[in-house]
Amino acid sequence: MAKESLGERIWYKYWPPQVPKCLDYPDCTLAEFLREAAGKYGSRPAVFFLDAQVTYSQLWEMVQRLAASLAGLGLKKGDVCAIMLPNSIQFVFSFYACQLIGVTTTAINPTYKALEIQHQLNDSGSKALIVLDAVFEEAGKALKETGVDMVIGTNVVDLCGFSSLKVLLGKLVKKIPTGDLPADCLKLTDLLKTESKPPAVDVDPDEVAVLQYTGGTTGLPKGAMLTHRNVVSNAVMCDAWLCKKDPSMGIVGVLPLFHSFGMTTVMNTAIRTGAFQLLFPKPPADTAELCAAIEKYSAKGGLIMPGVAVLFNKINTHPKAKNYDLSGLKMAVSGAGPLPLEVQNNFEALTKSVIVEGYGLSEASPVTHANPIVGHRKQGTIGLPYPDTDMKIMDKETGTKELPPLPFAVADTGGLTKEQAEEAQAYTGELVVKGPQVMKGYLNRPEETSATIRDGWLYTGDIACVDADGYTIIRDRAKDMIKFKGYAIFPAEVEDMLHKHPAVQGAAVIGIPHEKVGEVVKAFLVLDPAARGQVKPEDIQEWAKDKMSHYKIPSTIEFREELPTTTVGKVLRRVLKEEEVAKQKKS
Repeated sequence: MAKESLGERIWYKYWPPQVPKCLDYPDCTLAEFLREAAGKYGSRPAVFFLDAQVTYSQLWEMVQRLAASLAGLGLKKGDVCAIMLPNSIQFVFSFYACQLIGVTTTAINPTYKALEIQHQLNDSGSKALIVLDAVFEEAGKALKETGVDMVIGTNVVDLCGFSSLKVLLGKLVKKIPTGDLPADCLKLTDLLKTESKPPAVDVDPDEVAVLQYTGGTTGLPKGAMLTHRNVVSNAVMCDAWLCKKDPSMGIVGVLPLFHSFGMTTVMNTAIRTGAFQLLFPKPPADTAELCAAIEKYSAKGGLIMPGVAVLFNKINTHPKAKNYDLSGLKMAVSGAGPLPLEVQNNFEALTKSVIVEGYGLSEASPVTHANPIVGHRKQGTIGLPYPDTDMKIMDKETGTKELPPLPFAVADTGGLTKEQAEEAQAYTGELVVKGPQVMKGYLNRPEETSATIRDGWLYTGDIACVDADGYTIIRDRAKDMIKFKGYAIFPAEVEDMLHKHPAVQGAAVIGIPHEKVGEVVKAFLVLDPAARGQVKPEDIQEWAKDKMSHYKIPSTIEFREELPTTTVGKVLRRVLKEEEVAKQKKS
């Protein structure tokens, strides 16, 4: 299905000639997306994971078997299945098996704590949970007060290709994470043994395929409803933008598939052209392992690596990185935060590849912008809108007045100068986008949906401007959102949890820049008068360990008599952030 032309746009001035401005999108579901790939590329490797390799034909067979078993167990079209797995073969076929029978998936971060898991299960209305045994202890605490009545467990090495002896030794020395599953828990590997065929289910591409959870103004994450058409369209866009000479190039899967960035740029983009996914259950603790894998799997075809700036900088600075042949890595795309110029230049010098910065958000499946892989790019910008993606800059105050582009073009390196930044204030507003990748809305949140999507335009909450050549510059990323190693941390969610501590009267959370991880969490707390002098910061941190994921726990806590607020009592995080910036400048 082809989109209509947007007409002339300022960003077409430097549009990469190899990329069509309008694309043809298959009118299909995600399951049909994979079925077509299996038909075309059956003998090609689809996934490399630990010691295992799965071809497209084998992957499609797994999908059909699991889909048949899930349907036989009572899961039906419109139900929701939660997937709480790390990157693995199991994640891929579980995701697509659900899509085949019209079951919506919602992926849960395996590091989540019980209350976080419980919220997502309840809010999504999940009926089933596919979970890693190593994290079931936490998930089990959450299940008691949910509507989940089917639990399916697996171990990370169930399909890894390891010998039974290697698996046993790995578990004994705790190199392979494992955990206990309840006696009534179904085993994922058993469900693959069925000889039954999955039922034929009529699924419309405009029906919801994925509930992708993202932060909310209430402090609790909300489910962005992504349709089959949304997700398929974005994968087609990503593939077109890469301008791959070899369509079977592999994609390095360090980004988590439970995040929309990994789901689209790794899993679905690979399936688009029959490329293989090189999956890691988590980013290797020793970056040399990643470098060794890049060298090894480059022999099977060139590699593409989506990632975040922190990851690329780890490769740059690893003392052994130069010992590996990284020339098989042909291109990389950095998202989920700014790509520093030094990181970009050093990575390209080390690998001889091309790395560009892009931009997206869960509500857009997620990618909307990127610098051209082939063609004119501008470091310090997020590049140009994707094909069939329109954008505007709207005034921050009302969101109803469209602002013009800057009267000047920024340089190809460095972004806005100090003087340009001052002049750009009058042209800076909220970035809004429109395209086939934009979500249907938020699950069960009509008011937030209508505030975020207006006349088909997605209001991103990010503050930006556009230069005279059509390149978008993010001035402030969703203002309060904290980015830790590419993970989004929403202050309201952390504040909401801190308020549950009996000694806490008030809480405000901000991100503090950190050279290794991006940002870390700092909390400002007002204690109950009776607790003052009795409760210490480390007491709060210890209390929080089983309440939220480790990266959300404040690394620094400062007690205050009061917090800065507006006249209506809303906490001014901006003031706290400005104070911290001033402190850092002094030090």
